[in-house]
Amino acid sequence: MLSSPRLLLALASVAVAFAAADTYVVVLVLPEMSGSVGISPEELQRSAPIVSGFLLGYVAMLPLIGRIADLRGRVPVLVAALVLFAIGSLITTFAYDMTSMVGGRFLQGVGGGGLVPATLALVADLYPAHRRGVPLGVVSAVQEIGSVLGPLFGAVVMALADDWRVIFAVNLLVGVVLALAVRAAARGARSTADGPAFTDSPRARFDWPGLGLALVLLLSAGLVFTLPPPLLRDLTWGQLFIPVVGSGRWLTPVGLVAIAALVLLVARCLTARRPLVDLRGWARSAREADLVGALYLSVALGGVVLAFATADPRIEVFSDQGLWYLLGAALAAGAFVWHVRRAADPIVPRGALRAVPAWGAVVVSFFVGAALIAALIDIPLFARSTVHRDSQLLAALVLVRFLVALPVGAVLGGFLTRRVSAGVVTAAGMGLAAVGFGWMSTWEADALEHLSANVPLVLTGLGFGLALAPVNAAVLASTAQAVHGVASALVVVARMVGMLVGISALTTLGLRAYYAEHGDLPTVREVCEGASRCPAYSDLLREAGVAQEQTVFLGAAGCAVVAAVLALALFRGAATRALPPSDLLRSAG
Repeated sequence: MLSSPRLLLALASVAVAFAAADTYVVVLVLPEMSGSVGISPEELQRSAPIVSGFLLGYVAMLPLIGRIADLRGRVPVLVAALVLFAIGSLITTFAYDMTSMVGGRFLQGVGGGGLVPATLALVADLYPAHRRGVPLGVVSAVQEIGSVLGPLFGAVVMALADDWRVIFAVNLLVGVVLALAVRAAARGARSTADGPAFTDSPRARFDWPGLGLALVLLLSAGLVFTLPPPLLRDLTWGQLFIPVVGSGRWLTPVGLVAIAALVLLVARCLTARRPLVDLRGWARSAREADLVGALYLSVALGGVVLAFATADPRIEVFSDQGLWYLLGAALAAGAFVWHVRRAADPIVPRGALRAVPAWGAVVVSFFVGAALIAALIDIPLFARSTVHRDSQLLAALVLVRFLVALPVGAVLGGFLTRRVSAGVVTAAGMGLAAVGFGWMSTWEADALEHLSANVPLVLTGLGFGLALAPVNAAVLASTAQAVHGVASALVVVARMVGMLVGISALTTLGLRAYYAEHGDLPTVREVCEGASRCPAYSDLLREAGVAQEQTVFLGAAGCAVVAAVLALALFRGAATRALPPSDLLRSAG
């Protein structure tokens, strides 16, 4: 029996933080990961799928998972998402080519993304509307903190172990432990709000044959992935790694055993009365959640993700194939709208977001993401190009000042949402973020050497923290409990898409400022008196880079102002506040 909802939410929050960290954990180790699958540093652009694969799984599958959480229960989805995250981490740890690495990252994204809407909806199940602010603030804070701590986590592991695979081995261990802990914490528990949080019940009989097949699959697939040298060199055991026909690891005897074990395990899970994994139940939930509509929506979101995530923001808004990705996304979006109007039970039920604060939260979340990405990416970039040119780690640590303020603001924002309108709290937070970004837009190359630079960093972190909880509280208070999962998913999707579009658009504006500044520079031979390079010319280029970052910060301030104005206008009807005693007596009478 669950003694307190706080335990379950704490476990879910830790899971959300680890999943969010994986979004950017590859930033520092991407060259090493690419080199392990045969991509040289000169071809690093070919490793973009390692990043975009995770984002694709994280964003594109969120609405479907959120809807399944509404139908099947929050805790079962949390456990399943953690299992997927662990499996993806396992595959990534032992990946031997680009296909297996991207596949592992995709599964990590699907599992990590699924944790967010299930956790936010769980808060709504466990707390009444006027008490959700603080727990929503905590969940939102750990999600954003995880995104920023990802690169730091990767740097620490590389400093201690000097092997990128250890990062994902840690994720595997954490995923398994959290899945078991969440399951144990939820066993026998019941939602205090009569919600669908705890739908599945523990099974009376364990599927030992299914477990045996799973172990055979893990062992044989592990041998295929790792190709242990001692076994390869052995005259007898080495025969197991020689392809039976053709070529390829999976056509060897051990590879065929893995394939057979997978087929038998799937058959077992589809036919057994109490299978190891209830594939029939999950398939039924997917159909009930509108799998066709989810496919249309996933393609639409995937096109947007690929258009922006595969681009090099230093030279382009979206990739060379970006227009085709966006065209495909537009066609899929049109098909989705047509499907929703015709389907009996669409993935986003008709009228689910009819209330102004509900769809308003999606719009506001987009602009919050567009502004937030400037803090996560461009503050470390500014530090790296000015005072910390020789240390990427020290440049990333500049964000600690932002990080310290963000959770404080998130908890404070959640508390204020109980007494003040969600629109006012969101607007105040984004207003503070706009002031902070505006201040940063005046930074010169030596700005971070002065203590006064801490003020805008703290203001910005505090502002974003204040805005996170009321946005989620507004959508949950304005939608029915039966759609809390998919509604929360759409808010998260909007923020992620806003981050992708925002970094491309803001970087493009910054590059225009850079080239405008760079175009007025004298030639290198004029400055360096005939030499090909000199410190004086490097300083001029650095000044042009500062102008670029100043423009990005100014654009982020504009996005924050738009988010603040929209929140004031759209969150008016969100019933997120606790009624004062006089109103409670009046309503009781």
